[in-house]
Amino acid sequence: MDSKQAEIISLPSLPSDPITRWWSSETVGIVTGGNKGIGYAMVKRLAEMGVTVVLTARDEDKGRKAIEKLKTELTHINTNNIHFLCLDVSDPSSIASFVSSFNQHFGLLHILVNNAAVSFNDIGENSVEHAETVIKTNFYGAKLLTEALFPLFCLSSPNTFRLLNISSRLGSTNKLKNPIIRKILEKDDVTEEEVDGMVRLFLEDVKRGQWRSRGWPDLWTDYAVSKLAMNAYTKILAKRYEGKGLSANCFCPGYTQTSMTRGKGTHTADDVARVGTKLALLPPLQLPTGKFFIIGAHNTSVIIHARL
Repeated sequence: MDSKQAEIISLPSLPSDPITRWWSSETVGIVTGGNKGIGYAMVKRLAEMGVTVVLTARDEDKGRKAIEKLKTELTHINTNNIHFLCLDVSDPSSIASFVSSFNQHFGLLHILVNNAAVSFNDIGENSVEHAETVIKTNFYGAKLLTEALFPLFCLSSPNTFRLLNISSRLGSTNKLKNPIIRKILEKDDVTEEEVDGMVRLFLEDVKRGQWRSRGWPDLWTDYAVSKLAMNAYTKILAKRYEGKGLSANCFCPGYTQTSMTRGKGTHTADDVARVGTKLALLPPLQLPTGKFFIIGAHNTSVIIHARL
């Protein structure tokens, strides 16, 4: 994220009249990790806006219970457009099975919200004991899923495909103290090979017990590195597909009251979902790419965006 070019903006209200919307019930979105927290709230809000939504969860029982809960909460809308498919983003075979099922049921995809993520640290803790799992889930899982779904992306104008990666300010390059790695990630032409190399180096440093002295982020180090990689990968996609029907952006929800923060935070998952849904459903002419969005500290209707 290039904080030097940050700008504070207010997102426009979404049209209430279906006639003036670019989307309809034929518009299909996927939200990973949708059985709780921000993912659940995003599924709920997108469904309220009339999008057909596929909620994913790695635990089938939890996923189906989430669907039933949504149907009891959304009695004012047609909940037949909310669906569940099992998906563990950390498992390539699960990704392959999910994509096959999605293709059979829906065929085309218009919105992908990569939300599924894990962290094993409490507030104030910083262990890298589960670094491989965190990287495999938060970065490689989202990357593998995105690439597996590419053939199903709807890239036809004006309905530009929308990729929204839930990220974090912890993954900003200014958190890196290693000038060599920081310089690589801040390049406009950073490559996937360079990002993968950065991740491998981190995991090697963890195995050697050198991660504290090698300039990696100080807070939630493994989680932060996973988001560094996610942000860089999003920038790569945004540049590669600019003008070709794909919009790729990152969204930092900030300090949100979820299980990951043990219920602590300055705002709720519903607050985040209202902003995230606006980003996912921006009108085609106002849709950016290659941006990093952050919820404002005191007003969730105002966000900060910067170039990735």
